[in-house]
Amino acid sequence: MEKEFFIERKLEAIDRALAYLSPLESNCTLCPRNCRVDRTKNQSGICQTGHLARVSVGLLHYGEEPVLSGRGTPAGNRGSGTIFFTGCNLKCLFCQNYQLSWLNEGQLMTDEQLARTMLYLQSQGALNINFVSPTHVILPILRALKIAYREGLEIPLVYNSNGYDSLEVVEQLRGIIDIYLPDLKYVSSELSKRYSAAPDYFEQTRLALQEMYCQQPELVLDAREIAKKGLIIRHLVLPGAAEDSIKVLEWIAENLSPSVGLSLMSQYHPCYRAPLELQREITREEYRLVMNRALELGFENLFLQPEPFQAEEHLVPDFRRKDPFRWK
Repeated sequence: MEKEFFIERKLEAIDRALAYLSPLESNCTLCPRNCRVDRTKNQSGICQTGHLARVSVGLLHYGEEPVLSGRGTPAGNRGSGTIFFTGCNLKCLFCQNYQLSWLNEGQLMTDEQLARTMLYLQSQGALNINFVSPTHVILPILRALKIAYREGLEIPLVYNSNGYDSLEVVEQLRGIIDIYLPDLKYVSSELSKRYSAAPDYFEQTRLALQEMYCQQPELVLDAREIAKKGLIIRHLVLPGAAEDSIKVLEWIAENLSPSVGLSLMSQYHPCYRAPLELQREITREEYRLVMNRALELGFENLFLQPEPFQAEEHLVPDFRRKDPFRWK
């Protein structure tokens, strides 16, 4: 009975969200870009996406935060059931997943195929279903979830986004998404305009994050220390931008809470169209400066990466390989 009640509640929330959001697709305002193309006729705006989702790969991913992927070696984990969507509404110049976000490399999936992918990952022992870059494909995701829940999906859902989400859309995800995993890339509008062509990035993202926090304010772990629900905010420290990184952390602590999950990432590596000032890794001093401020602010659920990697050890996936995450 408990499982049936869980599925019934999820389906009710999905039906409500689809009823509200589906009309927006024909004059698309599903993200802050407001391209207003008719995606029901497979017109595409900045995200390069029509009515169906395009997927690069769905796999068990062992490189997410430990509360999502599990701890220890892959042999001892079950991993995060991660689905990488192609296209993107933000398109950062330095994106490490540029094969997906810029080049749109992947295969179109019907809603039924997307549901099958979720169920397959669950059958392989995935700890969750992790939607990477879901913002622009939220309608195919919701339609596929209706199918998947009716056929036995029951693990937590992770909304793994760049943060440039519409408040209106996030509000409709209440009762559907269990774990929010957004980026907060910048506070500075100058940086967000230069690197992501989105001068309103912070103004839009802060609203979305505040709604995510209202829905999932507490990071809840099970007995295995695996996340069941909550909010984890990711921030990638960029070369020369430690001052803005500190402003990001201060905003989170002051406007949300130091109890939210904070994943402070050191893995920046120059990719794709990164401008001249970003043609280097961050320094140990830059990362430590930001890390120490996070500790001073009292973040209780802080995920840290090793100090900056050497160039030959970068964590850039290659989605043209069978295993995109097989690094040296």
